[in-house]
Amino acid sequence: MRPIDFIKMSAAGNDFIIIDKFRSRPLTSPGAEKPEDTPRLCPSTGSGLRSGQGSQISELAKELCQRKLSIGADGLLLIEPSEKADFKMRIFNPDGKEVEMCGNGARCVALYAVKKGSCSDKMIIETQAGSLEAEVEKDKIKIKLVCSKNLRLKFDLNINSQVYKLSYINTGVPHVVCFVRDLDNFDVEGVGRAIRYHGEFQPEGTNANFVEIVDKSYIKIRTYERGVEQETLACGTGSAAAVLVSASLKKVNPPVSVQTRGGEVLKVYFDDAELENVWLEGGARVIYKGEVGNKMHGR
Repeated sequence: MRPIDFIKMSAAGNDFIIIDKFRSRPLTSPGAEKPEDTPRLCPSTGSGLRSGQGSQISELAKELCQRKLSIGADGLLLIEPSEKADFKMRIFNPDGKEVEMCGNGARCVALYAVKKGSCSDKMIIETQAGSLEAEVEKDKIKIKLVCSKNLRLKFDLNINSQVYKLSYINTGVPHVVCFVRDLDNFDVEGVGRAIRYHGEFQPEGTNANFVEIVDKSYIKIRTYERGVEQETLACGTGSAAAVLVSASLKKVNPPVSVQTRGGEVLKVYFDDAELENVWLEGGARVIYKGEVGNKMHGR
């Protein structure tokens, strides 16, 4: 297998390894001019990865996402051609499993596509959860999430002999929302892991979000992420889930600012009456570019 070029990006503390599988043809947005001094991240000789090589990509995600032993990331994102959008984004968690979508990951690849000069500042991204609209204005990136589903409010769940009042919603991936009073000192790792693996949410499991309401337009959140299997510094779809559940319970009004564990603030916009037209906005940045050699990825 040839060496693989990658780019490391972060959005609100969620960090990702991005591999661009376009090689000889540009992304499809018309009218976008590619700057001559903008290098393609994939070499002309190809990345060595082809569509459909799911098991190979799964193993690569597990290897590259390891903290301290490899690049380290909350997920591996692949950019591929699409027949119905500007491009397709596939997401592999550090455990190697492919998931439907990722809000902060989508914001990263949108910024990447604009910086690369292959898309205009507005684009459509295909994901397994559906197509996402994305808009880039300098370092602010907004994505319109897919319609949420499976909302359940205020049900009891016994966790380690304690009853928690939880809510559930799918904002592209499944999320549990639990309101707490002292978020800074809450046991996110312990309770989050118990919720993630609870029989109520099997077989796919769920992410677990713990939320403190500050006021009608500001909340704080900490998230235990499925697949990462620990608390992350931010979760885009989790932030949207927390806001939509909070709005359903009349705790907030749009727009809502969401302070993540990493300290950055995401903003969630939505139509209050129907909880539709949900947009997630925040910053993103390139950390560095690199190449994974044969020795590192063991092929």
